[in-house]
Amino acid sequence: MKMKCNARGSWSRKSACGILGVALVLIGPGAWGQTVESATTEKGSTASRQEVAANARVDSRPFQTFYLTNATQVNEANEITVAVRNLLPPDVKVFLVPSQNALTIRGTPDELALAQKVISDLDRPKKTYRLTFTTVETDGSKRIGVQHFSMIVAAGQRTVMKQGSKVPIATGSYSATGNTGAQTQFTYIDVGMNFDATMEELANGARLRSKVEQLSMAEQTSGVGLQDPIIRQSSLEGTSFLTLGKPLVLGSIDIPGSTRHLDVEVVMEQVAK
Repeated sequence: MKMKCNARGSWSRKSACGILGVALVLIGPGAWGQTVESATTEKGSTASRQEVAANARVDSRPFQTFYLTNATQVNEANEITVAVRNLLPPDVKVFLVPSQNALTIRGTPDELALAQKVISDLDRPKKTYRLTFTTVETDGSKRIGVQHFSMIVAAGQRTVMKQGSKVPIATGSYSATGNTGAQTQFTYIDVGMNFDATMEELANGARLRSKVEQLSMAEQTSGVGLQDPIIRQSSLEGTSFLTLGKPLVLGSIDIPGSTRHLDVEVVMEQVAK
């Protein structure tokens, strides 16, 4: 119904026009914006409720904790975690708990079963080996001595063995406050045999990264100080490929300033599977 207000209209029409004008003034233009905003808010609330419902459906999937029994180092647990994440779908949640040496995984039953298989295949017990190093020192054609050193190593882990003494060497002196005497500072050097070995399994044997070092005191002094000795050093470092039960010569060293000669040999034996 159209209504036109003018001066000629009747009193009832004029009253209706006035009431309509007052109502429009009271409502104002902002009310229309509030109505649109309310509709938008309601639409956004509906979308938020749908998102929450979707997340609730995702979180309703079961989760399971898998404890690692053979991965004893953090880098090994990290490698297993990366493999599980890469093999499972992106929406599967995988968390590594280093303090418990465990993986917590949320996914479907089929995804959890696949994670169990991957972890079982990767978290295998490490084989243990015995490495026996033999050093043969000769002077010309005369054999001076033969020494055998055995150490137990696990595949993929570093093992260090030292045998000998610590020799103090003066490095300086200073005067303490209120003390007339000089205080001497010392450092200690390992004298003897040092072995550093890391072994990795291969198809037909093992790869050995090793360092064999022999430190000994020479008969003569350095001449710098009355108590400063000369330390004789022989070091052999490198990578070798070993076969079970077959000895391998790591190297031969001629000792400078003497007629002595040092041969280093190693043999690998499996201790446990």
